[in-house]
Amino acid sequence: MPDLKSLPVRSPEFGDHVSFTDPEAAVELLIKLYSDASAFLCEKFSEVLRTGQSDTRFRAFYPEIRLTTTSFAPIDNRLSFGHVTEPGRYSTTVTRPDLFANYLQQQIALLIHHHNTDIEIGVSQTPMPVHFAVANDASLSVPQDGAMDFTLRDVFDVPDLATTNDDIVNGYGFTHQDGSQPLAPFAAQRIDYSLARLSHYTATAAEHFQNHVLFTNYQFYVDEFEAFARASLDDPKSGYTGFVGPGNVEITKSDTPMPIPARLPQMPTYHLKREGGGGITLVNIGVGPSNAKTATDHIAVLRPHAWLMLGHCAGLRNSQRLGDFVLAHAYLREDHVLDDDLPVWVPIPALAEIQIALETAVAEITRLEGYELKRIMRTGTVATIDNRNWELRDQSGPVQRLSQSRAIALDMESATIAANGFRFRVPYGTLLCVSDKPLHGELKLPGMASEFYRTQVASHLKIGIRAMERLREMPLERIHSRKLRSFEETAFL
Repeated sequence: MPDLKSLPVRSPEFGDHVSFTDPEAAVELLIKLYSDASAFLCEKFSEVLRTGQSDTRFRAFYPEIRLTTTSFAPIDNRLSFGHVTEPGRYSTTVTRPDLFANYLQQQIALLIHHHNTDIEIGVSQTPMPVHFAVANDASLSVPQDGAMDFTLRDVFDVPDLATTNDDIVNGYGFTHQDGSQPLAPFAAQRIDYSLARLSHYTATAAEHFQNHVLFTNYQFYVDEFEAFARASLDDPKSGYTGFVGPGNVEITKSDTPMPIPARLPQMPTYHLKREGGGGITLVNIGVGPSNAKTATDHIAVLRPHAWLMLGHCAGLRNSQRLGDFVLAHAYLREDHVLDDDLPVWVPIPALAEIQIALETAVAEITRLEGYELKRIMRTGTVATIDNRNWELRDQSGPVQRLSQSRAIALDMESATIAANGFRFRVPYGTLLCVSDKPLHGELKLPGMASEFYRTQVASHLKIGIRAMERLREMPLERIHSRKLRSFEETAFL
């Protein structure tokens, strides 16, 4: 067996970094460099599969963006992104620049404008794992370990979990191996990892995800979303152009059947598309904080403009009724899944733009305003817990904590989604619907839901959609609050 360290390494040819002051031209080069690297790995992978062996290692690299600035440039301090905090060298590796073209052009343009300097595009020193390159070619797939006549990692680079992490967004003082500071919250391998996970969990491609994401934990919302989507496709003034379900089937006419896959994914996801990604994505994450964390961990790399939780909760006040709404303005985190990434002592603030959009949407859909709105909606603290059957335990501890926190509702996902939004700098919000009142003898059992409750749930989704449409009308710099940014931030959103 040859010594792996002595094997020659072949890579696609590439030149020096190129300077740009034109964001569109810069992204065009990123797309070319990425395409060349991916095509090279796919070609060599096919070749090795045919021959079953190789006396050469094949390696390609992600493209990267570099910025060097030597002065403290004056910036618009109202803007929470688009600039670096101090002089130095900054960089980020890039994957799928075709998918992120609009995002990259916007972020690069802001850097050039604020720092009055060019940026550099070239090939990085970070190898591209063959698994992620092959994902771009539908005719190829990586066989499971042991199914080939050679060991994959002997010939190609494979995903490296040592460099696939959240150190940047978790604020660990991350520095790249070449000494540069991060330009973006996620490096290329971390993004590729999440793109693969998204496809697995949602059965839809990343290309279909829209900038406004709704999370729910109930199939009824999916049914309502499909009905809304079909009505929107019938309305030429709606601006919505297509509706996509699991399996990547897209319909553009309201009467076209939406086939249901024989085996639904863990988190069925639906996309009501609009030009420029301005539509709405609905993800049925199911029950529990682990699912909520998994979904948001991966959707975060798409850099959505906002995400909202629309789900069911336990009402904790006797004055609440089934079907009432709860607008979260604070969170009691007893979900535990994010404790290692975001300690529980970190406050999760309410974001004014999101809160106003939600409250305004409730008023618009219910036709109640001011003091009358309090009849069906309460604003307060939402507690999120990791034990679905918490009611069966000794109540002295939980009830005391809920009372001390002034919590008005309890669920299993909202605080997790909000906390991950805070961690990933994605604007977040929560509007829940009371489905039971376990402390007051009204458990979630068959037959207990009143007509009022069913009617409220039907309007719940419409409120979430309307809130997202209001947020879509806002300038991006207003939605991305400075509350989400720390002392040392990446320039990219």
